Amino acid sequence: MADLRAYENLHAVVVLKSLLRRWWRLEIEIADAAGEVPGYIAGRLNPPGNEYCRHALFSVEGRGRCAASVREAAAGAQTDDVSRPSGTSVERRGFLHRCHMGFIVAGAPVSFDGRLAGFLFAAGAARDPLSPDDERVLDEKLAALGPVSDPPSPRSVRVLGVAGLRQLQDLLELAAQEIETHHAAGAQAGARLPEPPAEERIAHLRFGTLVGSSPPMQKLYRLIEKIVTSDSTVLIGGESGTGKELVARAIHLGGPRAKRPFVVQNCSAFNDNLLESALFGHVRGAFTGAVREKKGLFEVADSGTFFLDEVGDMSAALQTKLLRVLQEGTVTPVGSNVVREVDVRVIAATHKDLERMVERGEFREDLYYRLNVIRVELPPLRERADDLPLLIDHFLKKHFRGDGRPPRLAEDALLALRRYGWPGNIRELENEIERMIVLCGEVEEVTADMLSVRVREAEAPPKERVDTRMLTGPLKDAVESLERDMIREGLIRTRWNKSRLAKDLGISRSSLIAKVQAYGFERAGGGGTGSH
Repeated sequence: MADLRAYENLHAVVVLKSLLRRWWRLEIEIADAAGEVPGYIAGRLNPPGNEYCRHALFSVEGRGRCAASVREAAAGAQTDDVSRPSGTSVERRGFLHRCHMGFIVAGAPVSFDGRLAGFLFAAGAARDPLSPDDERVLDEKLAALGPVSDPPSPRSVRVLGVAGLRQLQDLLELAAQEIETHHAAGAQAGARLPEPPAEERIAHLRFGTLVGSSPPMQKLYRLIEKIVTSDSTVLIGGESGTGKELVARAIHLGGPRAKRPFVVQNCSAFNDNLLESALFGHVRGAFTGAVREKKGLFEVADSGTFFLDEVGDMSAALQTKLLRVLQEGTVTPVGSNVVREVDVRVIAATHKDLERMVERGEFREDLYYRLNVIRVELPPLRERADDLPLLIDHFLKKHFRGDGRPPRLAEDALLALRRYGWPGNIRELENEIERMIVLCGEVEEVTADMLSVRVREAEAPPKERVDTRMLTGPLKDAVESLERDMIREGLIRTRWNKSRLAKDLGISRSSLIAKVQAYGFERAGGGGTGSH
């Protein structure tokens, strides 16, 4: 069955997206034949202007309920009480449905060769103006999804009325028909949409949350292919911003637990007491403020996958409790003596050197070996520069909210982005692209002067060349000269992070420090050789 996402750039679909944004601040989305939304699963969210929907989509519980609403809408097309407003033909293909928040989900089915291929839909509008009682109910529903720091405005909800809903359905059905026509024409001519190379199909179809086709990414995809069907614990390493959570999600979605919960917890986000309660739960009266029993995240993740980010920040006491979960498959809530069994695949991640932490006694050795059953090391962005165009295009489409197509990058802008070292990796690149889109206005082409200062003024890496001075004289001097240059340039590249540089060079940190001192390198500003 064809993937409807391949038709997102059809003219009719692009025009529809523009109209929905301009008229009602709605976003068009794609669901498969079962009503599953790939964008929700992958975390690529395009919330409408409705602030209630925005809050719901960006909470784990709310996103799950939004996805369930779309599935219900797809399964019960034209059975909802708003499916047939007065004047609507019974032969209308589209459907209207009320989501878990009470807003409208409008959709249109797409069929290829007589078989349902999926749906186009838009959600978040209201048929009638909100009453005070409606607003109170919405606030209660939102509060049930989690804390709300910034209360949404009822003004953000677009009221369409019966005529507006009919018009919305007409637009969605027109776009669905255009996709079907395009597909039929391609099938008749024997020329369907061109298939990408086999290795790229792995990246964009099997692991749709990941973007890239460079050799380091192909190596990563092959490794993920081998481990997705296993229940073994995975330890993901890599610098901050390399996409560890995306890889964990790809492992989850590619395996037999894909339809079960995927739970995420950053171990550095809470202090010990709060983290223990979050992970294992607590009973009523366990501590001051524990007014009711709370289920821990390990129980929430039961039969699914639990992604523990920054596990290297976990205290010694919690390391012991985590080890018990991995060894015995049981948890004990805070304040309780009752042991509860859980079936959870654990994927852990850290940017720290756990081996070195074990040597220093900062991380339990037995826990390290329990976590490090399968090791996945993510490449930094500077080692996969070939993926920059793909990543830039992905983030341009993700963050562009204007009419028509996103702006294109001028050659000097692309060169500047390639030249920069990206110490913050993918996260930093995404932030740069989002900033660029916001500040460049409605220009059609982004030039280098529109990039942030740190990117456009980054020094170009040294050109590859043969230094004839190294082809003569004693071998010892030539090796020493090369070593000096590599260390100096490495210190600049890593911003004097000696632990990282030592790992890059394949030597111990103490050896690197001795060489830095021997060559007389000092950090600008008087930082000396003691940093990191």
